[in-house]
Amino acid sequence: MHPLSDVELVGRLILAAALGFLIGLEREFRGQAAGERTHALVALGAAAFALLSARAFPGGDAARVAAGVVTGLGFLGAGMILKKEGERIEGLTTAAGLWAVGSIGLAIGAGMYLLGTVTAALVGLILAAESVLRLDERFERRRAKREERDS
Repeated sequence: MHPLSDVELVGRLILAAALGFLIGLEREFRGQAAGERTHALVALGAAAFALLSARAFPGGDAARVAAGVVTGLGFLGAGMILKKEGERIEGLTTAAGLWAVGSIGLAIGAGMYLLGTVTAALVGLILAAESVLRLDERFERRRAKREERDS
């Protein structure tokens, strides 16, 4: 493993934050609680932890730090999930998005640029698919028809 220059270290942090920010923009446009800043901070934090574990503790076990990030993001995501009136649950997509953005940050922090970038692109596509394909409207119409039929 080659020594990491300060320029590459900063570049990794910037790339992770930028990818998280782009994913967060989609969430912001949809009016979700966790938007571009939250997603950028999660990706940046995960990348910083990956870099810190590799640079500050070269003989250490980087997998333990990654596991800690995954656990911490699971805890953060759990706080985003709310049960609303009746059976409606909100925040699952936001929680999953934050968890996925954390993996992007870890990948970029570890120098796995292709993995992080492709994951970011796929997360963006998955999140945008609903609004592009207007799935929410289709599902709502289908739900209304079902309720009307069952009444």
